[in-house]
Amino acid sequence: MTAQVLIVDDIEANAHILSVVAQDQYYAVLTASNGVEAITFARNWQPDVIILDVMMPEMDGYETCRRLKADERTMHIPVVMVTALDGTVEKLRGLECGADDFLTRPIDTETFLARIKGLVRLKQLSDEWRARHATTRALGLAPEPLDQVEVSGTRALIVDDWDLGAASVETALAEDGIQALRASNEEEAIAISTGHELSLIVINLSMRGFEPLRLASRLRAKVASRDIPLLLIAEPDHRDLVLRGFDLGVNDWISRPFNPNEFRVRACNQIRRKLYQDRLRSALDGALKMALTDPLTGLYNRRYFMRHLEGVLAAKQMANVALLMIDVDSFKIVNDRFGHQAGDTALELLGERLRLDVRAVDLVARLGGEEFAVVMIGASADEVAAIAERVRAKLAAQEFAPTHESAFPLTVSIGAAVAQACDVDMDELMRTADRALYLAKARGRNRVEITVLTGQDGQTALSC
Repeated sequence: MTAQVLIVDDIEANAHILSVVAQDQYYAVLTASNGVEAITFARNWQPDVIILDVMMPEMDGYETCRRLKADERTMHIPVVMVTALDGTVEKLRGLECGADDFLTRPIDTETFLARIKGLVRLKQLSDEWRARHATTRALGLAPEPLDQVEVSGTRALIVDDWDLGAASVETALAEDGIQALRASNEEEAIAISTGHELSLIVINLSMRGFEPLRLASRLRAKVASRDIPLLLIAEPDHRDLVLRGFDLGVNDWISRPFNPNEFRVRACNQIRRKLYQDRLRSALDGALKMALTDPLTGLYNRRYFMRHLEGVLAAKQMANVALLMIDVDSFKIVNDRFGHQAGDTALELLGERLRLDVRAVDLVARLGGEEFAVVMIGASADEVAAIAERVRAKLAAQEFAPTHESAFPLTVSIGAAVAQACDVDMDELMRTADRALYLAKARGRNRVEITVLTGQDGQTALSC
């Protein structure tokens, strides 16, 4: 995962150590030596995460963080504060001023990188929703920026088989008006997460009888729970489990002994982030429904697709940008043999298949006729290939019966272009995806062809 990291520290040696660690992971790194410089760099460079030292002259890290979070241009950039002071008071103060995390020196390298990876993943997800909102505002179809969200009245799930521990978490959540539900095993947790609207899931890593991280993996795999923040409660010796949790998509963690105030701040930060993204999604859906969606499938139309893709590429993000072009095979035969109503049914079926099988953050559009497109940000070539193949295979396996007496094999050909963190214009990306689609048709239809653009005049072709 490629990202831009801004490191802020007035001690050059400290900044250098963290820079080397980040650059070893191929992150782009910029350093600042004071708070004023950090704010300027953050506004102009728009990093994916800021590593901010607490103890700096003139403007300390706390004040710098407050100013970053108060500025609309930088408020969405995750901030990790770093200090040599090992105290709960300092940690809580940092979290309360808007920091997303707090690390104590000496910094554990693996924990540091896991934190960055998790925050970058959330930042790129948030950026995608904000980019869509900005697109609709530019077209005069969306409201002004949303007000601050409130956590009171939301619902959280506590997964814990220890009554006393669960009660401590429930009491802490109640202080902020958050209703708590309780599950003591994996199946109860899955059932509650499917049947209730949740804003947070808290998982105790010390439970017996099942693997808590397997539960985290299952929650991330299900549509109903994949976007719900996961917060782990860990013992001091659970470091390896916590790191594994971040790989599975866990958002945050807190270590015992349980500090209710720190937990409240972390829980509320996660809930606010989710509510903000939910509001962006809701505002976007309402604004676009009439003007920028295809009336048959409910997907975005060509007009919105072109504007969105243009904006994504103009932003020159460090993350991969992928474009999938999807075409229904032998669609003219469907219309000619069974009528246009059957053709419409086939298009609706494909539209629903795409909604189910791509990521929640991906943009899906019907460009016209039987041609569809998907824009993906931050996905590797392997992820793009897996998603495209899943769409193709599931549609081919799904029964399509235009009439009671007959069935017809409904399949698609998919061509994809993946720009790996490189400059590419919209015309080049679309031409590359179109060529891949043509190749899929020429090689027999009902298949996936992918071309990877490396930015060095190199291309790699993949077939599924």
